[in-house]
Amino acid sequence: MTAAIQDIPQKTMSDGCAVMNREEIYNLIKVFFTEEALLNAIAAGQIAEGDVVVLPFQGPAGGPGMPEMLTPTDAIKGAGYQRVALITDGRFSGATSGLSVGHVEMEAYNGGPIAAIQNGDIIDFDVPQRKMDVRLTPVQIRDRLLAVKAPERKLPRMLETFRKTYTGINCYGKEATPK
Repeated sequence: MTAAIQDIPQKTMSDGCAVMNREEIYNLIKVFFTEEALLNAIAAGQIAEGDVVVLPFQGPAGGPGMPEMLTPTDAIKGAGYQRVALITDGRFSGATSGLSVGHVEMEAYNGGPIAAIQNGDIIDFDVPQRKMDVRLTPVQIRDRLLAVKAPERKLPRMLETFRKTYTGINCYGKEATPK
């Protein structure tokens, strides 16, 4: 799975992502489906320098609402980590620190490949070449996506409506590719 990346704060590239800060690159993946689960792992010392934490299902439909990822990046920095990266289909503000890859399109909730990433996968970043590659074959991605189930979240009516608005499209209105 290869994605184009762009090193422009607060801008995104359709079917790609935005990288908020360039730093040295890491590659062992740990996946968390909620901010709370990530914060608990940080508190329990389950994150190591060099890890890449992935927070899928944070995009417009999956979040829903595309929550801002300041809490996860602040928690990583506040815990004293110097070399932990974050990848999400959520969004970042200008206050993000560390290597942060956000706005990943297509989002996990709509069948995007970020949903295929699992604990222990390896990812390679080449920021100067604007590439990010998870070491998975297209067949592995397809098979994993067929088995993915979005985490259930109890939502108020307004967020249910918001989720329906963005189900099947990305945040720019582009239709999702069916699984």
